[in-house]
Amino acid sequence: MLSLGPGVQVVLATEPVDLRRGHDGLVTLVRSLWHADPYSGTLFVFFGRRRDRVKVLFFSAGGFVVYYKRLERGRFCMPHVPETSAHIELDASSLAMLLDGVDLRAVRRAPRWEPTREKKRIERIDIQRAS
Repeated sequence: MLSLGPGVQVVLATEPVDLRRGHDGLVTLVRSLWHADPYSGTLFVFFGRRRDRVKVLFFSAGGFVVYYKRLERGRFCMPHVPETSAHIELDASSLAMLLDGVDLRAVRRAPRWEPTREKKRIERIDIQRAS
């Protein structure tokens, strides 16, 4: 089980990967396909061709970690992917749901709260009270 904070960046490969690759092979993919920094703490997620296996690569405490999960039955459901994308970004909760077998295409999310909008609304209320 991965325990991730809300600020963790997650990148999901849209094309299947040969999961016989180990740490070094996956690091090479991260660098060559996405020109990304594998040492950044970002989690890089790779599915096998049948989508019944997944590997998550990340750098932690001085070394690379590979989290590997194989489903005994069923397949992982890929989220909606734009046709031309080589990867998509997820948040930590979406990754957790994906690894638990939730179909992210069917999940509807509430709009995210943004503090700048709330701050402006409060300022308007304070101005109105002062008048």
